[in-house]
Amino acid sequence: MPWLALVFVVCASAQEPAAPGACPFLPADSGLHWEHRAGADSDFCRALRADQSEAFGLYIASKSPFEPKRSDRAEASTIDGKAMHWYRGELAGKPNIQVRETLLDIGNGKHAHIWMQATSPEQLREVIGQTEGLRFPSTRLSSTK
Repeated sequence: MPWLALVFVVCASAQEPAAPGACPFLPADSGLHWEHRAGADSDFCRALRADQSEAFGLYIASKSPFEPKRSDRAEASTIDGKAMHWYRGELAGKPNIQVRETLLDIGNGKHAHIWMQATSPEQLREVIGQTEGLRFPSTRLSSTK
């Protein structure tokens, strides 16, 4: 996925704890914690499990390289109480990995591109459930698609 390479290049700064308001609030019972990297006008957040594996990631900026396509729509869901859709993606050479991503308008001219990779339908449901518990500090959250 070319956008993922771009995210890693843009966010190549040192790992740091999430600054207040930089990453959304995680559900208290999720067992996840943030790894945060700040860019000039962006934030890269990875929700990590206790074993340091990534549950999901998100990139917050005024622009996103991800453009949802209606034909790739998958699960309907909610994030921060707002209805939205996940979109199917794929990883070259890994046909058994289920990829989902979405794009949300989180207010103040910012967008959150959220992605996940799951090895099973059960893991996909679990991670979607965890993202449903995200709470963005912005008072207005709206779906862009």
